[in-house]
Amino acid sequence: MAERPRTLVEKIWDAHVVSSEPGAPSILAIDLHLVHEVTSPQAFTGLRERGAKVRKPGQTVATADHSIPTTDPSLPITDELARKQLVQIEENCREFGIPFHGKDCPTRGIVHVIGPELGLTQPGMTIVCGDSHTATHGAFGALAFGIGTSEIEMVLATQTLLQRKPKTFRVQIDGRLHPSVGAKDIILALIARIGVGGGTGHVFEFTGDAIRALSMEERMTVCNMSIEGGARAGLVAPDETTFAYLKGRKFAPQGAAWDEAVARWRKLPTEEGATYDKSIVIDGDKLEPMVTYGTNPGMGIGVTGRIPSAADVEPGDREELERALAYMGLEAGKSIAGQKLDVVFIGSCTNGRIEDMRAAASVLKGHHVAPGLRVLVVPGSQQVKKQAETEGLDSVFRAAGAEWRESGCSMCIAMNGDQLEPGQYGISTSNRNFQGRQGKGGRTFLASPLTAAASAITGVVTDPRTVTATPAVEAH
Repeated sequence: MAERPRTLVEKIWDAHVVSSEPGAPSILAIDLHLVHEVTSPQAFTGLRERGAKVRKPGQTVATADHSIPTTDPSLPITDELARKQLVQIEENCREFGIPFHGKDCPTRGIVHVIGPELGLTQPGMTIVCGDSHTATHGAFGALAFGIGTSEIEMVLATQTLLQRKPKTFRVQIDGRLHPSVGAKDIILALIARIGVGGGTGHVFEFTGDAIRALSMEERMTVCNMSIEGGARAGLVAPDETTFAYLKGRKFAPQGAAWDEAVARWRKLPTEEGATYDKSIVIDGDKLEPMVTYGTNPGMGIGVTGRIPSAADVEPGDREELERALAYMGLEAGKSIAGQKLDVVFIGSCTNGRIEDMRAAASVLKGHHVAPGLRVLVVPGSQQVKKQAETEGLDSVFRAAGAEWRESGCSMCIAMNGDQLEPGQYGISTSNRNFQGRQGKGGRTFLASPLTAAASAITGVVTDPRTVTATPAVEAH
């Protein structure tokens, strides 16, 4: 009997199951384990207490990103918890023989930025990290997801993980995006459509012409926020765009091994006739720049839209909406465009890559940020920082009145003083707008780099289509 057609998710899953019993979680082999300083300390302590070692140190890679300051690296770290975490991860990696991209390493950066740029992230892999946004790596056709502290310890000790097979959810984005509409707008539009729990128990597979037209960095942005729609992970099937991005990177296969790898990767995409557990189709032609107005990423509308009222949402969602608007200090029925801002943040594992820097600079070039507005531009890695400076993007940001920083998570999680003050409004290219996420009492609007940069010029939430970009800001 011929085998039934399989999806990309099923192919990766089947290739990594070590053991499976009916009704029980499967033992899944893990190809790459990414580690950072915030979620790993307890796991290493657990290894010491059990007298265990890291089973495959070569398949584990660590970096410092969450707690590292983005100001002058020669200055002492004033946040004591952050300082201790940074010291501890360096000691843990040294003791257990794990490659570490630390404070002074030129390849240091946000874990979900350096994995792809170093070629560690590859199609068909299983990838885990103690971080929700591990789904980023799914842009390469890898099954990548976040895990908890006890699971980190299990992967360190065994290079395997107990997991239940997820369901599949096809997200098809058809059509062609407007030039001012990008990857961030796609994922915010999806989450606004299905809600923050719409993908629970599933893995998104992003398909369609609009997805295929995206660069690898844009695909990473889309997959990064899959978790915000409740999904376990997000994937895009590998194609020529994927292969072109990976070829020649430090840890990508070389020579004959490269040809063999590409031949394997070409077999990964979902087969014709395969079925998904759920599916949705979105017309990319109709998408516009998106902005959130509430306190979760599902509370998003087009930048030309109006803040919804209780009558606009389902009865079960009305209380949450009222709480969110009260926290945000917003009035139902008013336009989201024109809402005042105090801070703009451009960066994070969602939008801290070189293409994001170029996009923001293309809008800011020749302009100056609004009086009294603070604008932080934080590259996602030291390599992104170096490339941006080679292209002169840092000069564009500084000339516009923005702060150009070292790489790190920064304001995404309100670290080391990079945060909103109580009552302040910020527009952010990061991934979460929860209460207090970017500073206690801070109020966050999520948006794309283009929208954030346009808003930096005016000092209010602004449609990027109303601001002329400078095409000359591009790769050299």
